[in-house]
Amino acid sequence: MNSNSFLEREPVSKLLIRYSVPLIISLLVAALYNIVDQIFIANADYLGSNGNAANNVVFPMTVIALAFTLMIGDGVCAFVSMSLGARNPQRAGDAVGSAALLSSTCGVIIAVVYYIFREELITFFGGRVNDETFRLALEYFTWIIPGIPFYVFGQAMNPVISADGSPNYVMFSTLMGAGINIVLDPLFIFGFRWGMMGAALATIMGQIFTALMSVLYISRKMKAVKFSRENLHFNPSLMKFYLPLGMCSFLSQIALVISVASVNMMIKKYGALDKIFGQPEYSQIPMAVIGIVMKFFQIVISVVVGLSASCTPITGFNMGAGRPDRVKKLFSLLLTCEVVIGLIAFVIVELFPMYIAELFGASGESVYYAEFTVKCFRTYLCLIVLACVNKAAFIFIQAMGRPYISAGLSATREIIFGAGLTIIMPIFMGLDGVLWSMPASDALTFIVSVIVIAMIYRELSKPVTSTYSEL
Repeated sequence: MNSNSFLEREPVSKLLIRYSVPLIISLLVAALYNIVDQIFIANADYLGSNGNAANNVVFPMTVIALAFTLMIGDGVCAFVSMSLGARNPQRAGDAVGSAALLSSTCGVIIAVVYYIFREELITFFGGRVNDETFRLALEYFTWIIPGIPFYVFGQAMNPVISADGSPNYVMFSTLMGAGINIVLDPLFIFGFRWGMMGAALATIMGQIFTALMSVLYISRKMKAVKFSRENLHFNPSLMKFYLPLGMCSFLSQIALVISVASVNMMIKKYGALDKIFGQPEYSQIPMAVIGIVMKFFQIVISVVVGLSASCTPITGFNMGAGRPDRVKKLFSLLLTCEVVIGLIAFVIVELFPMYIAELFGASGESVYYAEFTVKCFRTYLCLIVLACVNKAAFIFIQAMGRPYISAGLSATREIIFGAGLTIIMPIFMGLDGVLWSMPASDALTFIVSVIVIAMIYRELSKPVTSTYSEL
């Protein structure tokens, strides 16, 4: 019997808990790499808000690397799950071997490109807001680049390991990697006073550990997937199947980069026109604060994505096994959970914005920093409930094997609505327009999401007509 056949038998609520908890923790821990760096940087008296702003400038480059990572990892995860559901573990092994080589190669290429164009990239993402921010951003980025290949490989293999039935292994390896980062950050930043270089080195150490744990698993511990060294070769015939399945994840991250870039550019432009933030001593505040808000949003979205992505092996297996009824029940449960998560996040941002900001060194900043922080949290994330539902719908439709629809919807949210409104609204509202662009984008996207959700339910109410058995 297929060792993953329990995905077709056990209650979907039990499966969701089993897969989501380790994945959510893993994603939260992965997000904490950058967030923990920023917390220690912000509380170092010789870095402060300039270091905070510098960290925010480098953040989109991490997201770009993550985009390629998720395209490979999420795509092969969905493909492996469908293959196992169709009782084809050998094809799943070929896909894993191909993805391992592809992610390794991709990580090296990204690192080389980053190193060559590091100054241009920092400038593009708003690093020229002042000289000190640019200097710190360049230092942090230069030292973070060597860890990119390890980061891409480790994070790409995590979904594969989960699809093989070992989400707890993913959680453990990611937790240990983040633990290394957390232990080394204060030592390097406060003890050795290595500044941005120290924060980057601590991150790299954790990423190397997680990557090595992934190598150990796929080489010795694979269970449901039939994998051996013979599977380690590029396989274009399989790439054309599994890469499109990860296209939504790729485009959602790239679209996020475009959105962040447009936000940073508009903050730089309209912050310079503000009567307070146009002054040199306060010019970095909007960039630093929006970075904090985005980090909190990243934490919430990590939970949302973890919950949604945990449905991928369950959905893929049951679609491959011809059980859309179980997939429909799972989707209903997912939407309910995402609404609850969004409501909890909404209460936090509306009632406790300064408690969050103080983690990032706000207590040592000016009154203008505090005022803008409260305003930014309460405005930028006021419709976070809708953002959670939107993200869940887009990821779930990808897990069902509809990558192009999912990718198009994600691009609509981040590029057409996200970047578009970020550029247009400040023309009429100044710096406030940047803050209101987020809830406006979420509201417009939710209208589309309602249509998508209705489409999913109709799809799952029909007899199975897809050809997953051909995988």
